[in-house]
This record gives sequence, C-alpha cells and structure tokens, in this order.
Amino acid sequence: MPKGYWIARVDVADTEAYKAYVEANAKPFKMFGAHFLVRAGRFENPEGTSRTRNVVIEFPSYQAALDCWKSAEYQEALKLRVPVSTIDLVIIEGYDGPQPS
Repeated sequence: MPKGYWIARVDVADTEAYKAYVEANAKPFKMFGAHFLVRAGRFENPEGTSRTRNVVIEFPSYQAALDCWKSAEYQEALKLRVPVSTIDLVIIEGYDGPQPS
C-alpha cells in the first residue's frame, strides 16, 4: 500500500505564536504515524514561487494522511496556525510503481 504525504509550503508571520501550533500538532501526528522527512531545511527555488518554510510529512498510508487532517485533534491545532501563517498544503498518495533503472 502506498504511503501518504503532506507537502506544505509555509510563511510564518508570528514565530512565537506558531510554537503553540507545533506543540499542539504533535498529538495528532503521533496518533496517525506521521514522520517528518523535510522540516524547514535549506532549499533552492529554481522555478516557480516559494514560501519561507517547506515541510514533507510521511504517513503509513494515504488514508492515514487524510484522517490526520480531518481529526478533531488536528482541527484544534489548526486553529492555532491559521491566524499566524499562510500555507499551501497538498495531501498526496505515494508511488509504489517501477522506478527508472
């Protein structure tokens, strides 16, 4: 079964207030088996537009990624993030097919 991913690009307007969101999202992320692959590291933006932070979170399945977003626990955390940040978020199914050889 393919894994699921959250791919997010984020601008944070208030880093101190954003810390409350980070603390609050830990519970739902743990509940749904989230694993951070990318968490605001260095990046280049050779094409298109970008935001100041990039995040990729892996879940055990696409359904787990969707369920985390829809959970009451994450929706409570979201209330802390919305006033202090702007985000583009995609929840996407991973690919388990053939790879280039």
